[in-house]
Amino acid sequence: MLKDRYIVLVEDDEIMGGSLLQRLELEGAEVLWLKQMVRALGAIRTPKKPIDAVICDIGLPDGSGEELFSTLLRTGAPPPFLFITGQGGIGQAVRLIKSGAADYVTKPFEMSVFLERLSLLVENREKPFRDDDFPPVMGVSVAARRVEALIAKAATESQPALIRGGPGTGKDLVARRIHDLSDRSAAPFVSVNLARETHSEAALFGPASGFDAVGEGTLFINAVSKMPVQVQTRLLKRLDQDFDGRLIAACGNDLEGLIEQGSFNSELFYRLARIEIPIPPLGTRPEDAVWLLQQLFRKLAPRHAPGLVGIGALCEEAVRSHDWPGGGRDLRARLLRGLAMATGPLLQPSDLFPERLAGPDEMMSLAQAREAAEKAQIIAALDRTDGQIGEAAKLLRIARTTLWEKMQKLGLSGS
Repeated sequence: MLKDRYIVLVEDDEIMGGSLLQRLELEGAEVLWLKQMVRALGAIRTPKKPIDAVICDIGLPDGSGEELFSTLLRTGAPPPFLFITGQGGIGQAVRLIKSGAADYVTKPFEMSVFLERLSLLVENREKPFRDDDFPPVMGVSVAARRVEALIAKAATESQPALIRGGPGTGKDLVARRIHDLSDRSAAPFVSVNLARETHSEAALFGPASGFDAVGEGTLFINAVSKMPVQVQTRLLKRLDQDFDGRLIAACGNDLEGLIEQGSFNSELFYRLARIEIPIPPLGTRPEDAVWLLQQLFRKLAPRHAPGLVGIGALCEEAVRSHDWPGGGRDLRARLLRGLAMATGPLLQPSDLFPERLAGPDEMMSLAQAREAAEKAQIIAALDRTDGQIGEAAKLLRIARTTLWEKMQKLGLSGS
């Protein structure tokens, strides 16, 4: 993935810099290693050849990575920056991401995670961005970084994996990332979404479909909770046979409830969940919601609203406080509608949330207030337990089935 790439490494630590230089060259990259901000500034502004990426430590002897990036921004668009920071510099790294930097990694980091993020950065620079595309990484929050670590680990395995999360959390993107980062990336990635299939058995086992088409690649079964019982039985039998490919499944947060009801096979659940990747709701990750808004605005605004120059501070605050029951898809849909309706130079809260234009004297009913408070508590419990319904129910001191029913009612589950 890094073969013949031209990488600028800005790192003053001899041990860290030497280690990164050696590994990047083993990956086939051409590396220019610089140890001072002033030298990096000149090398990046007038490169000897196009730069594919800059790896930059935030702390430098004659300045900082933030100063370097900000200076480059004043005179043009710098190459993609991957920042290296300690735990104490995460806030600074998040600021840089919001300013247009590509990504960051936190010390100490696994070399495999570092190489994954650098490869993604380089590859995504060359891919066209479509309206339905989302950024390849989950976000900038600590919770998002936990998911990223699980993705990197899952990519090194061959056993089944189960991705769990509510609507719009990017389960399909996570599955694709696992495939692309694995040794199977050259083989097919076959996706079957049971929420859209009238005949799930034919979609999985029919000629030139599902198992028949995947070969040594990855078969991704989305909305696995929609699978009929008889198809679950057939899937279990198929997994017991020789299968050269890799199975990844995805579901909402409802499988435990379905198992208790007898509509989902517990043995199949345990087979699928050899590796489990829970994705916390976007509403519990306000910094990721604002970051996603900024990423999508940067891509979509020039095409849909070229007169808009940015996002207002009040708009970002409104996004931060919204619970986003529909996840990233909800945010993208509101943004597209807002871009079409915006009249000023900055995107405003009323552009994304026109329903808030109701009169100031209007109040929620007591029933609505209770429902909003209950929803906030459930989201907080799910975030604290990484989406584990049983553990969240214990925190809330209710039965697991009761929690599952409330999640269904409040739109907090599903594929």
